[in-house]
Amino acid sequence: MSRIRVLVGTKKGAFILTADGRRQDWEVSGPHFAGWEMYHLKGSPVDPNRIYASQTSGWFGQLIQRSDDGGKTWNTPGGEKPPGPEDFGPPKGESNRFVYEGDVGTHKWYDGTQHPWEFKRIWHLEPSLTDPDTVYAGAEDAALFKTVDGGKTWKELSGLRKVKSHLWQPGAGGMGLHTIVLDPTNPNRIYIAISAAGAFRTDDGGTTWLPINRGLKSQYELPDPDADVGHCVHRIAMHPSRPGVLFMQKHWDIMRTDNAGEQWTEVSGNLPSDFGFPIDVHAHEPETIYVVPIKSDSEHFPPDGKLRVYRSKTGGNEWEALTKGLPQKDCYVNVLRDAMAVDSLEPCGIYFGTTGGQVYGSADGGNSWNAIVRDLPAVLSVEVQTLP
Repeated sequence: MSRIRVLVGTKKGAFILTADGRRQDWEVSGPHFAGWEMYHLKGSPVDPNRIYASQTSGWFGQLIQRSDDGGKTWNTPGGEKPPGPEDFGPPKGESNRFVYEGDVGTHKWYDGTQHPWEFKRIWHLEPSLTDPDTVYAGAEDAALFKTVDGGKTWKELSGLRKVKSHLWQPGAGGMGLHTIVLDPTNPNRIYIAISAAGAFRTDDGGTTWLPINRGLKSQYELPDPDADVGHCVHRIAMHPSRPGVLFMQKHWDIMRTDNAGEQWTEVSGNLPSDFGFPIDVHAHEPETIYVVPIKSDSEHFPPDGKLRVYRSKTGGNEWEALTKGLPQKDCYVNVLRDAMAVDSLEPCGIYFGTTGGQVYGSADGGNSWNAIVRDLPAVLSVEVQTLP
């Protein structure tokens, strides 16, 4: 029977949750890197033992950690052992050397002033679909990096920042490249999203990029209704069987494209709020999507204090609330953009983590939920590996 590994990044360490295919009894490992901010963990889709993790701290800055044994042990690729409390300064090596290339220039702040680019952290790691040593990394300030040697060295795909980057500006949480979606049918096609710049696509492996924001409306952020950059995109999801169909959770609005981003259409339908952060697609049903509505951009908690996942089985517009097992009174947590994931078992499992430290799982496509763990530090990311 297959096993499931849920990778959880939090503000104070990483946790690994494992269960068999019934997904009822869970083992909890962690905290790994206790006390450290673990922005994102993700496993290789071709090597079940390989996991990459983004670690940040005020002492060491940004580090990439790698495990080759499913999270039992970790190392800093190109460096020494992982840093601990006894260390003072970053390990030697190149895993934390993310250097902006070419004409760096500046980007725009809300008040119209120009600011130089500054590397702060890695928001998202996306391992290759075919090679365990190749990984893409999304940074703040927004840039895309790539390693082909398992994280020892990183190179910026600097063509992205040639697409009107002087007009990009930070969202409330910073100007992060937070979403990387790889096309399983075309290794040269990659989608990315930046808050607040929008969505972009490359068809040549990252050399050149196109903004794909037609149909997005940002009337409060952008005076030009036809602006092709500057939109605050929160998350993009895709089913691997239909790489030209994408779903988007925008700052406001749930959006859909059926032509690889050439045109987007709103599918918010009957949601109680179309503001939120995560969005994901059922593993076996390409028209079934999940979101977690939040009351507003100033009140980051569920409408009416009820934690509800909403599911559409029609690709949007028609939504149903999924509440069984979720708190329906006095709940004021948030679910961040990287904190939802699905497994590939049958029936499909759905998982999400909250800023209150709970990780919820559903083994029946969202019909019912259970808290796998409670009282963790605030959850930043949730990813899933299906193990043989």
